[in-house]
Order: sequence, then C-alpha cells, then structure tokens
Amino acid sequence: MNQEYYENLINNIDKQRVLLGEPMSRHTTFRIGGPADYFIMPADIAEVKRAIDLCIEYDIPYYIIGNGSNLLVGDKGYRGAMIQIYKELNQITVNGNEITAQAGALLAKVAAKAYEENLTGFEFASGIPGTIGGAVAMNAGAYGGEMKDVIVSATVLTRNDEILTLNKEELKLGYRTSIIAKNDYVVMETVFQLKPGDQSGMKAYLDELREKRTSKQPLDYPSAGSTFKRPEGYFAGKLIQDAGLKGFQVGGAQVSEKHSGFVINKGQATARDVVELMEQVAEKVYEQFGVTLEPEVKRLGEF
Repeated sequence: MNQEYYENLINNIDKQRVLLGEPMSRHTTFRIGGPADYFIMPADIAEVKRAIDLCIEYDIPYYIIGNGSNLLVGDKGYRGAMIQIYKELNQITVNGNEITAQAGALLAKVAAKAYEENLTGFEFASGIPGTIGGAVAMNAGAYGGEMKDVIVSATVLTRNDEILTLNKEELKLGYRTSIIAKNDYVVMETVFQLKPGDQSGMKAYLDELREKRTSKQPLDYPSAGSTFKRPEGYFAGKLIQDAGLKGFQVGGAQVSEKHSGFVINKGQATARDVVELMEQVAEKVYEQFGVTLEPEVKRLGEF
C-alpha cells in the first residue's frame, strides 16, 4: 500500500468510503473478481475529481465502475483504485419532458421514474442491469432502443480535469461506443428527452419486455449480460448456438442453456474459467462460420 496516497485519500474522502483490499466479486454482476487495492465511493462530483487527481498525482492506476454489470475482474484482483460512481451519485430529476440523471442512477430506476411521470421512450432500458454512466459511455441498448435515441446531452469530466457538457452529436454515439469511451471521459450526469405517454400503454409494453427478458435471459444466474458484441449481419447468440455450444462449460462458467449470448457463473466460476470459455467459443465460431466474435464484457485486472 502507498501510505502517503492513502492518507491523502482519507483526508479528502471519508475513511468509511475508502476500502482496502475490497473483493470485486462483491461489486460485479458476474460475482467474480479478486481484491482491488483501493475501493473508493465518492459522495459528490468534487470527490470524484479529487479521487482521480490523487490517482494521477501518485501514479495509481484507476478505473471508474458503476454497478459492475459489464465487467470481468481478474482472480488476482486490480492493482490500483476502483472509483465507484453508484449509490452516492444517483439523483433523478424531471423537468417537463426531460429527465436528468446522475451517473450512478440505475437504468431501471430512471425507467421507473419516467413511467411515474407519464414519459415514454425509456422503456427499452428498464431491464438493462447497469447505471447511467456506463450505459451512456457504451451507448447501451436493448429491444430496438439505444441511449442515443433519447439523449440530449451529457456532462463529463475529462482527463484534463475539465467538466464539459456535450450534446448528442458531440458524444458520437455508435454501436457500443462513444467519445466518452474513446477519450476515457467520466460521465457525471445525462439529460434525456422523452415524450408524453399513456401509462396503460407504457405498462403493457414494460410487461411485454419483462416477459421477454424472463423467458429468454438467464436471470437466475450471475452474468455480465451479453458476452459478445453483435457481429455485423449476425447475432452472436445464434452463431454460438449453431456452433453447438449451448450449455458448453469450463469450470463454473457456462454458455447459458437459456440464451447462448450469455455466459453465466453457474457456481464458483473464476475469471480464468470465463476467459477460457470465451476464447474457446470465439475460436469454434470462427472455425465454423468465419466470423470473429468481439467481447462486449470489459476485462480488468490480473488474471
């Protein structure tokens, strides 16, 4: 441990919100991951900036995490600081047809707030298990909708410690990418433009999406959502299934028998199990169909 860095850290952020050697299995939806040297939970934007500044000052690697829904952390953990923007930065406000959500707000909570306010357009995100920050950075989407469909602007923190507000065009939102991801910006809050809706119709659509998720996705097991990006002209899950890999297992990691696009933690899976399974799946799909599967799940730390 870097004692000087740590002391500076707890002089700026409440010691109760700075954890040492924190197992990342507690903070990822995969329920996998070794210890992070430092696990920091800033209370506000000023603390986020200070935490990052101290990492830069002391040459401590850092990574911004939400609720860990698209992340695989190595079994040996992460040598650096995990800065969690989640429960402390999750305010949601409504002004007319616009919703402003801080980066730590869960997509499901924003969708629920939109429904409560009779605003439609955010239903597609109701079942994505992530936070606004990560969803905007990767232009998350489901069931025909994407963040880019409803975003007005996002306020970000740059690597130069500047706070910028970028409009939709400036965000350069593409398939699972954005200027935020490319430039390592940190989302602080996002403004969404929705439309007046009818609650009965919205409820029917939300119920329909919920039924699709529960019937087709392996929600009973820890996972990181869709494991691979959608190859152009194909569906990753269909390729994996057609390669005969539904139910394929390495250690405690398994290609879901319910949806081949998901790798699940069947029980005590290690990060190494998941990586080996993903590599074998990608290899077999390429051998049979000549299609390269690109991981959607972010790998981080020591494996």
